[in-house]
Amino acid sequence: MPESKRIVCKSAVLVDSGQGIRFELPEIDDRATGFVVRYQGKVYAYVNKCAHVPIELDWNEGDFFDISKYYLICSTHGAHYSPETGYCVMGPCKGRKLKEIAVTEVNGEVWVDTTSIFS
Repeated sequence: MPESKRIVCKSAVLVDSGQGIRFELPEIDDRATGFVVRYQGKVYAYVNKCAHVPIELDWNEGDFFDISKYYLICSTHGAHYSPETGYCVMGPCKGRKLKEIAVTEVNGEVWVDTTSIFS
């Protein structure tokens, strides 16, 4: 069984509204991933699965923000999600949301707690 709390990356690699960092989620299945991004100074983590169709959001690894850098976007169908809440604000799944993962920053490291996925 994988550790439910683990380090994903160093805090310094997450640039505000920049590239996200993907990580494996064997707690779900052997192909599932999650991701962390920084938005307006805060770190957010979600399961990397669109609320519209169960596919990963990023077309190029780590590209989660749209061109405006205000929304997370599904590269396949264009669903736009609020980085702070994971709610779809525009697109085919408006009103649904990404599955949030508990995330904290401690001593310059980004940690996730995957037990939050199942609560």
